Amino acid sequence: MSTQPKPSNPLKAVRGTRDLLPPETALWNRIEQTARQVFSRYGFGEIRTPIFEATELFARGVGEETDIVSKEMYSWEDRARAQSEKAQSLTLRPENTAGVVRAYIEHKLGETGDLQKLYYIGPQFRRERPQRGRYRQFWQIGVEVLGPVSSGSESPVRDAEVLEMLATLLDELGVKNWRLELNSVGSTEDRKRYDAALRAALAPVKAQMCEDNQRRAETNPLRVLDSKEPADQEIINALPKIADFLDDSSREHFAAVRAALDACGVPYTVNPRLVRGLDYYTRTTFEFTVPSSSDPASGLGTQNALLGGGRYDGLSEMLGGPKAPGIGFAIGEDRLVLTLQAQAEAAAKAADESSAGAPGLASQTWVQIPKLDAYIAPMGAERNAAALALARELRRAGLSVEVGDGTFRLKKSFEAADKVARHIVILGEDELATNTATVKTFATGEQVKVARGQLGELLRAKG
Repeated sequence: MSTQPKPSNPLKAVRGTRDLLPPETALWNRIEQTARQVFSRYGFGEIRTPIFEATELFARGVGEETDIVSKEMYSWEDRARAQSEKAQSLTLRPENTAGVVRAYIEHKLGETGDLQKLYYIGPQFRRERPQRGRYRQFWQIGVEVLGPVSSGSESPVRDAEVLEMLATLLDELGVKNWRLELNSVGSTEDRKRYDAALRAALAPVKAQMCEDNQRRAETNPLRVLDSKEPADQEIINALPKIADFLDDSSREHFAAVRAALDACGVPYTVNPRLVRGLDYYTRTTFEFTVPSSSDPASGLGTQNALLGGGRYDGLSEMLGGPKAPGIGFAIGEDRLVLTLQAQAEAAAKAADESSAGAPGLASQTWVQIPKLDAYIAPMGAERNAAALALARELRRAGLSVEVGDGTFRLKKSFEAADKVARHIVILGEDELATNTATVKTFATGEQVKVARGQLGELLRAKG
């Protein structure tokens, strides 16, 4: 009998991707559950779009000269299935706004006349250098609000509502010391005037800048403002400010957004260099950040942006659809998880120090898998089937249950149960004969025998 040779190098996840495992996935689930609850209170519904789209969608919507389209997309030619067909270029989605707007157009959502308030949660894909909090497959939680002008989609109230909702979400998740940075990049015409002024200002100095910024100065000057290259900051700070190129309508819109935020009590800082990296943005742009990377509680390495977004009033028309002004954002869920973990660790460390080194606090993770209601321990393999039947009853009654193996000794059953559940339910020969169960509560050490029909009620009562 021949045997297959064991591979010398076991397969691993592809670079830039990763597996998410318990107990960390409990934190992911909590974040997503909280997001769904908050979005629901604000009247949002979920949309799910394909993870790959026609490459043209991103070239037209995001912009051919953006870093995403020019350098970071995963694209391939989909083979034609018949001679009459042409091969189609497809791309794993690098962001989701373009896909949501494509769906808005395709399904004629604008014809309802209603404002569309949509959210999504799912993976995106970019071929960029992996670093802390940035992966080639990453997860985003995002929102898009769009519709015909008659629905109020252009209103600055929509911008302020989205920002106030984000502040609420971050507070309910427990994110500490977040900061909202705000700017206006004006209308398409405003940007044209500003683009010309930027090109003129960059022409005599671009040779002194890094290679990336030299390229951006030619292809997309606005992206130079977003550069984090330390050696280029003095030049960038001296460039013209976009606020000086806004027309009256853009100024009034931005003032109205700020007034609404003031009325809601949402703090913000105007950042004249905040432009975001995608071509479709108009007027309001924003980022939520956490403390600088020099503070270990940020958890985000060299960058401290947690999420960002803005208004995109012309994107629907760019994609061949009707006029449908909109605003949206995307949260990097990977980065949000890192932030919550780092802030929890910092809080635990501070608690350790203030309690004169009480053991254990700093090493605790912020999210732990919640213990089950019960662990059923059959006393003997011949009672395994009965234990499974009891577990089915309890699970169908809404309780969380683990089932042991009757080959375990009693001591081992107790050890296994204590790790995962609040109670152990012992199922032996006597219990089966009398239709009862013996229950021990680990927190109190109390042990009682209860009729099988009252077991569920007892487990709920003891919590």
